[in-house]
Amino acid sequence: MTTSQLVQEIKRKKSFLCIGLDVDLNKIPEHLLSEEDPIFAFNKAIIDATHHMCVAYKPNTAFYEAYGLKGWKALEKTINYLNDKHPEIFTIADAKRGDIGNTSTMYAKAFFEDLAFDSVTVAPYMGKDSIEPFLAFENKHTILLALTSNQGAFDFQTKTVEGKELYKQVLETSKTWENSENLMYVVGATKAEYLGDIRKIIPDSFLLVPGVGAQGGNLQDVCKYGMTDSIGLLINSSRGIIYASKGTDFASAAAGKAEELQKEMAQILS
Repeated sequence: MTTSQLVQEIKRKKSFLCIGLDVDLNKIPEHLLSEEDPIFAFNKAIIDATHHMCVAYKPNTAFYEAYGLKGWKALEKTINYLNDKHPEIFTIADAKRGDIGNTSTMYAKAFFEDLAFDSVTVAPYMGKDSIEPFLAFENKHTILLALTSNQGAFDFQTKTVEGKELYKQVLETSKTWENSENLMYVVGATKAEYLGDIRKIIPDSFLLVPGVGAQGGNLQDVCKYGMTDSIGLLINSSRGIIYASKGTDFASAAAGKAEELQKEMAQILS
């Protein structure tokens, strides 16, 4: 999917909502545990109930890898269902990969070719030779961890190194990499006050913004400082939507939470 196609979908749905599919078998409704594939059954119900209100889905791969082969199969079925039924929706493999040379190429092949995701999250710590193999894939997007929403972000990301915060150096350096136009960036919603400075460095890039909802991020603040003329934002909510209910009404409850965010987004876009 191209960036222009994503922007068109945002405008059509009046939404820049991304829903995180982080499936924990300890949290899903008990009645689903008797299904042949409880993870996929949960995802399918969430997708069927919310697809018209969001423009992206983001499975965090750890929640699938933790269940071994069955979990990986559930992830495969989920992405195949999305690509088959809703090809207009942007898909994100939240895998946070990052290694050098051929290893990164193989990671990229796994998510871009085998599973056919539109994008994958990656860690920048090992530098350009760990990221450029992902960037080489046409019409695929590499989402670089820039400034995250967790408390540990202050351990390194905001430290001043040679007169400049490390996250700013990451942003500036990433622009010099080959095919950097295929980059998007992760910026946590709980770091909204940093978005002004971030936009000075990457004024037009799309930002994937987790942390709205359960983690306490504020949608209005993120949009105030981070939105561009072409929107430039994907706001992710995971637990606040998918675990809105543990009963048989879980899908409709998720739809209700998604609709609350979508309506707020529609107001902002208007």
